[in-house]
Amino acid sequence: MFENLSERLERSFKILKGEGKITEINVAETLKDVRRALLDADVNYKVAKQFTDTVKQKALGMNVLTAIKPSQLMVKIVHDELADMMGGKATGLNLENRPSVILMSGLQGSGKTTFTGKLAKMLKERQHKKPLLVACDVYRPAAIEQLRVVAQSVGVDVYTEEGNKDVVEIAQHAIRKAKQEDYNLVIVDTAGRLAIDEQMMEEISNLKNSIKPDETLFVVDSMTGQDAVNTAKEFNDRLDFDGVVLTKLDGDTRGGAALSIRTVVTKPIKFVGTGEKMDAIDVFHPERMADRILGMGDVVSLVERAQMQFDEKQAKELEKKIRKNKFDFNDFMSQIQQIKKMGSIKDLASMIPGVGKQLKDVDIDDNAFKNIEAIINSMTPKERANPDIINQSRKLRIARGSGTKLDDVNRLMKQFDQTRKMMKMVTGMDRGRMAQMAAAMKQMKGGMPKQ
Repeated sequence: MFENLSERLERSFKILKGEGKITEINVAETLKDVRRALLDADVNYKVAKQFTDTVKQKALGMNVLTAIKPSQLMVKIVHDELADMMGGKATGLNLENRPSVILMSGLQGSGKTTFTGKLAKMLKERQHKKPLLVACDVYRPAAIEQLRVVAQSVGVDVYTEEGNKDVVEIAQHAIRKAKQEDYNLVIVDTAGRLAIDEQMMEEISNLKNSIKPDETLFVVDSMTGQDAVNTAKEFNDRLDFDGVVLTKLDGDTRGGAALSIRTVVTKPIKFVGTGEKMDAIDVFHPERMADRILGMGDVVSLVERAQMQFDEKQAKELEKKIRKNKFDFNDFMSQIQQIKKMGSIKDLASMIPGVGKQLKDVDIDDNAFKNIEAIINSMTPKERANPDIINQSRKLRIARGSGTKLDDVNRLMKQFDQTRKMMKMVTGMDRGRMAQMAAAMKQMKGGMPKQ
């Protein structure tokens, strides 16, 4: 995502490198390249032009401080304008009512039903909501069954009325059930429709007017690029939705929809779908996305993802085991599962400043842990709990059972041993030793020759 745009923008800023100050000539040259990069990323032409005009105006109106190079100043201005173009700050949902009602809308094939499940799971886990999904796609074959499967996978209930084609009636009955049975959130999944289909557009307009949802979200496939923006505008003119959801932002998308949609429809992007798994959903943060586009990483989102998988009680138990040198392959496997839940490896790496650019052409397999898991699963419960008993004959048996080579088993044993030693060393440091280390580092830094 955004890899080509990031590369093109970086190249554009190099025009200003070595320049002593910002001038109308070098700014014009840089922004000509920036505009070309935005258009190549499928950004709306008017949006791209407005963006570069604003950046030019701000750049020429600024005095370059002696401590800041012109290229650095330009990066800062472009970053701020990118964030502003995408909405400035993250926008949350209005979920004050009991029950709060969210109406999902969008085109066929945009990933609306799957996203409905993702949103329910996120709000259930992070905000302790009790969601009820409502099946109002009464046209597509197996649509109701799909929503049932999605609801079951995330552990929430679904309301259906087989044979009833009146979506207004279905939704009203579902809301009544939610009030009676203490559900505090209702998410209404609707049929995908085309903006040119007058009958279908009339139906969802009537549905919205009838149930008066707290939030109406428009779900759009970001891989459709500029078409996504045009469709969003047509839906907004008719529905006046509250926010946009961009799905498939992890795919081969040039990013034009994410950059243009906020300006064209003047409605915030609230969420993005970043993969096929049910926890592959993120709140959309314009500033963090601007960081990633400009190769600055997104450490805050990385930490947030890690915290979501963090279990404080489990962490304390693990620390005790490490201190007693009892860290085993069951714990090792548990750590792998937590990392996998955080998302794709390449996506996680791209959040670390400078790393994403280095991995641009590197193919990182998300099944990288497969061999490790196979090897650990081929161990007996006794071996997993007591790694030190694994001798040569046991290694040969484990290799055969996991379909791997002896070298693979030896490599894993070595990695495990190194991990165990490192963890023991870190947790074994008391506060006094940590303070001594910090003081020593400070002394070393003070004794370094000045550049």
